[in-house]
Amino acid sequence: MISAFINRFLETSQMVVSALTVRRDTSAIDSVAALERFAASRAAFVTQKKLFGYLKTRMGTKWPTVFADEVYRQSINIAAAQIFAASLSDLTIHAVATALEGDAVSDDTKTAIARRVFHFGIAENEGVNVAYGLESASARADFDKRLEGTDWTFGALQAENFNRSPAALLKWSPIADELKKFDGEIVENSMKFAWIDVRRDFAARLDASAIVREVQGQAD
Repeated sequence: MISAFINRFLETSQMVVSALTVRRDTSAIDSVAALERFAASRAAFVTQKKLFGYLKTRMGTKWPTVFADEVYRQSINIAAAQIFAASLSDLTIHAVATALEGDAVSDDTKTAIARRVFHFGIAENEGVNVAYGLESASARADFDKRLEGTDWTFGALQAENFNRSPAALLKWSPIADELKKFDGEIVENSMKFAWIDVRRDFAARLDASAIVREVQGQAD
């Protein structure tokens, strides 16, 4: 489902907006599988919202014409794949750290669950990744490297943990570098603000005790 969702996003911005509304979930996040779905879908949502928002802001009334250009659409597709991977990385760390906060689950287990959640999101979009230059194996390796330095007790729980996605939005958006140099702080803050609502939604829907019980049961 996520793969088809992303593919529709990569076609036109108008289709993105309508698809996002339809797929907004409100059910409880009470299992590792639910964590996987949440991280993948919300990473896609933030990628779409902020990438197209930035592009439309910079282009103004010209954006429909520019988006019709095949070469430029390809650049958008490449950017979307890269920003999605960064967004998935940020959100996965936060979601797992929050759901499994405390000493009931070991750091090694948290790392394993985070790897599972991230791999799910990447695998769901394998076709998109290949088509637009994101090597899935490389993305997984980068995430594994990030996990090596993850502080599950404190750092992973902080808003500052959302640092890959703002940088990716600025780096990969197909906007001229001479314009980006004026946009850095605004663009990165815009991405950081987008995560506030996602974290609030996650906290409201999270049943952490159910996830902890599931994880502990798997370890027995």
